[in-house]
Amino acid sequence: MNSLPRIAISIGDPAGVGAEIALKALSDPATANLAHWLLIGDQAALAAAARLSRIPLHSLPCELVPMHALPADHALAFGQLRAEYGLAAVEYVRRATELCLQGKAGAMVTAPLNKEAVTLSGRSFSGHTEYIAELTGATESRMLLVSDKLATVHVSTHIPLEQACRLNTHRILRTIQLGDEALRLMRQQPPRIAVCGLNPHAGEHGLFGTQDAEFIAPAIAQASQMGISCSGPHSPDTIFIRALRGEFDLIVAMYHDQGHIPMKLIDFEATVNVSLGIPILRTSVDHGTAFDIAGRNQADPTNMKAAMRLAARMAIGKRVRQGRLTSQEQGNG
Repeated sequence: MNSLPRIAISIGDPAGVGAEIALKALSDPATANLAHWLLIGDQAALAAAARLSRIPLHSLPCELVPMHALPADHALAFGQLRAEYGLAAVEYVRRATELCLQGKAGAMVTAPLNKEAVTLSGRSFSGHTEYIAELTGATESRMLLVSDKLATVHVSTHIPLEQACRLNTHRILRTIQLGDEALRLMRQQPPRIAVCGLNPHAGEHGLFGTQDAEFIAPAIAQASQMGISCSGPHSPDTIFIRALRGEFDLIVAMYHDQGHIPMKLIDFEATVNVSLGIPILRTSVDHGTAFDIAGRNQADPTNMKAAMRLAARMAIGKRVRQGRLTSQEQGNG
C-alpha cells in the first residue's frame, strides 16, 4: 500500500509539445517523486524534445518504454501535420492502455495528440476517451474536467450539438453515477452534485423547452433515490458561479461546450481531463498539441504536472478503496 504507483505517460503527437512538457514535468522532483513513471514514445521524438529542452533523458527518474512507430534516425518536423505522427501518437496510447489492462501500470497520463493528423491516415478517430473506451471494451465512457476549484462531467462530448440535444434519461443518470464514483475516488467523500438544464433557465417551466422536465429531472430523482447527493436541473448560466463559491463539488453538463467553456475560463492551466466509464484510470492535459510553439522550448508543463498529480492521487485512492473493500469482505467472512 505504501509503494509508489506505476503510471504510464504517452507523449502524444511527436510534432507537438507533448514530449517537451512530459520531460519538463518529470524534471521537477515534486512531480517525479509521486509515482514510478513509464514514459512511452519513439526515440526520435524523445531525443528531439530532450535536445530542445536541454533535459537529458538519462537524468530523468522514469522508465522508458520504447516504441517503433518512427525510425530511430527520423528527423522530427515540429509543428507539422503528418499522418505518420498521428498514427504514432495512437500507438503510444494503445501501449499505455495495454500496460494498464495488464496490471503493469495503475494509471495512464496522455499528452495531446492531433485528431486531424490521425484522420489523415484514413483512420476514424474522435478522441482519446472514445479510443480508449474502444480498446477496453467500455460502452459508456464519459469526460470529466477537474481542477482544484471545480469538477464537471459531461453527458455528451464530441458529437454535433443537434445530436447532443437528443437527451436520454438513462445516459444522464449514468453520467451522474460515474461522476459521483470518480469524485469519491479523488476526495474519499461523497460530492455535492449540481445537474445543468439543457435550455436557458433550465426551460423555465416549459417556456423555453420541455427536455429539462422530460429527461433531466427524472434522472436526478433516480440518482437521489440511490443515495447520491444531487439537485437540479439548474439554470446553466448561474450554476457554475454557485459551485465556484462552494455550494457544489461537481457539475453535470449536458454537452461539450456547456462544461468546457466555463471550466477553461475558471482555471485553464490546472484543469485536467479524466476518462470515466472505462476499466482503467486515465488523466490528460486539457490543451492541444500547440503546433505554433512546438520545437521552441516555450511549452508550459503546468497542466501536465496537474494531470500527473491527479493520476497519482487517483491510483492511490483506488488502492485505498480496494483495501477498504477487502477489509470489509474479510470482516463479513
